[in-house]
Amino acid sequence: MKRYLIALLSLTLVISACKKVPITGRRQMKLLPNSTLNSMSFTQYQDFLSQNPPSQNAQQTAMVREVGTNIQRAVTKYFREKGLSKELQGYKWEFNLVDDPTVNAWCMPGGKVVVYSGLLPVAQDKDGLAVVMGHEIAHAIANHGNERMSQGLAAQAGGTALSVAISNKPQQTQQLFMQAYGVGAQVGAILPFSRLHESEADEMGLIFMAMAGYDPEAAVPFWQRMSQASNGQSPPEFLSTHPSPSTRIKKLRESIPRARAMAAKYGI
Repeated sequence: MKRYLIALLSLTLVISACKKVPITGRRQMKLLPNSTLNSMSFTQYQDFLSQNPPSQNAQQTAMVREVGTNIQRAVTKYFREKGLSKELQGYKWEFNLVDDPTVNAWCMPGGKVVVYSGLLPVAQDKDGLAVVMGHEIAHAIANHGNERMSQGLAAQAGGTALSVAISNKPQQTQQLFMQAYGVGAQVGAILPFSRLHESEADEMGLIFMAMAGYDPEAAVPFWQRMSQASNGQSPPEFLSTHPSPSTRIKKLRESIPRARAMAAKYGI
């Protein structure tokens, strides 16, 4: 009877935690409150920057912050006009460039973004940078990390210990957090985003960059350059579980008309 009640409680918790992803409408499991993840994010972000100081290249840093701020404005405007501003409550956006040859970028909960300098030669310009920053911001907006942490915690704790996991197992929870949000150059190989999440971030990111005033057509050559960035070696960690180049480009081309339409209606 006890096991039955635990299973029933876990099932009820999961059902009640089902939410919809903005723009795509996909249902997802989201067990953790955004306020909790934001708090963890802000701490981990500062810890990361203390070990990886922001770049002193003023021109490149300005470009990263300009593109990031424009996408932030577009996302904020869209959520406000759709009556979803509450979803962004607690966000404290921040955009930093770090000097690291890794071809990578990521966004933590609450809008904490890092771009690695190794990505810039592949991005080439602001449109290319907007492709990848829109993609990474989309991961955060879609709560993909929350979804992965929820799945991980549910698997580890059976659902019943989720409310105390963070306080009782801080080290394990912190490790799961770092993995769930792809923090660090190698972490993508440990617990990568699923292809479903990557495809969803592609679609949402394309819309976000278009609403911010960047050319969504730039996504196709950008991902072509990304697929060629390995120069015959293993692909960048950034691409560890991404869709195949041909599949991604096909879907991106199909999504460009919708991105333009959304930009015309909601763009800044």
